[in-house]
Amino acid sequence: MRPHLPLTALRAFEAATRTGSFRSAADDLGLTPSAVSHAIRGLESNLGTMLFERDGRSIRLTPEGETLMRHVERGFGELQLGIGSVAARRPLLLKLHCAPSFAAQWLVPRLGRLLKECGGLELRIAAGTDYTKFLADEFDADIVYGAPPPEFYGGAGHQGITVVPLGTETVTPLCAPSLAPSIRTARDLFAQTLIESDNKRVRWPAWFAANSLAAPATRGPRFDRSFISISAAADGLGVALESTMLAEREIASGRLVRPLAGVAEDVVYTGHWLVFPTTRRYARAMVLFLGWLTRELGLDVNLDELDAAARPGQERVKAQR
Repeated sequence: MRPHLPLTALRAFEAATRTGSFRSAADDLGLTPSAVSHAIRGLESNLGTMLFERDGRSIRLTPEGETLMRHVERGFGELQLGIGSVAARRPLLLKLHCAPSFAAQWLVPRLGRLLKECGGLELRIAAGTDYTKFLADEFDADIVYGAPPPEFYGGAGHQGITVVPLGTETVTPLCAPSLAPSIRTARDLFAQTLIESDNKRVRWPAWFAANSLAAPATRGPRFDRSFISISAAADGLGVALESTMLAEREIASGRLVRPLAGVAEDVVYTGHWLVFPTTRRYARAMVLFLGWLTRELGLDVNLDELDAAARPGQERVKAQR
């Protein structure tokens, strides 16, 4: 006979795995910590196994708890998706935090296509360089620059985070067409004004190293956002070292060119990541946005194969001609 598993107990279990403690789960559900503890002990009794290892006020999932967690998350997600699909039609709000240059250079120019293809989706975007902690409901997802920091993994309140790498980017020198004729080799950049992007993961020293050269002393303008460096380069202020993905409009329009394409080594790396609570995976707004985003980037993503509890690997940084 199958064990009787009350929905309230499964909700308490899901909240405890997501928040990292019975007390936080109780606050999330509007219950007392003792009620959550009692519900989970009842669940363990019905299943005949321990789901958590308890050490004072800290808890850690057992292997059996890890297995159940994966299925419970998926089950609640499917319920959420099903309820959303039959609910009265209304705008589907997605609150997105996003790295500023990705928002300005890649996402906003595509908003018309996004909203047309994802009927009913309402997108609210806030740009910033900080990482969203998802401790409240201010954001549903975050597109971050650079691999998310370690505190997203294994700490209380961060046990259910899904991380999706948004493909690789090519970082290469970019300049206005008027400057290109004087740049035939990597060494020719020594005579140029090199625009600095202070917050980039791949900067001029790394690019020159990939081309077996020592970087010259910095003497050009410095900016803290890639979209400003791209704009400055397009206006002829110097040569920027930027992602072709972020500068695709300027390259397509001819305002920027790659003077050393096919001649020098470029740097290829994973620059941006989509991060969201695993519990939001099946929300209709998230399903629509994630499907559109992966299609637009040409990514083949199987969320069921992503390990939400593991840290992403080191950013891939390699030279490529």
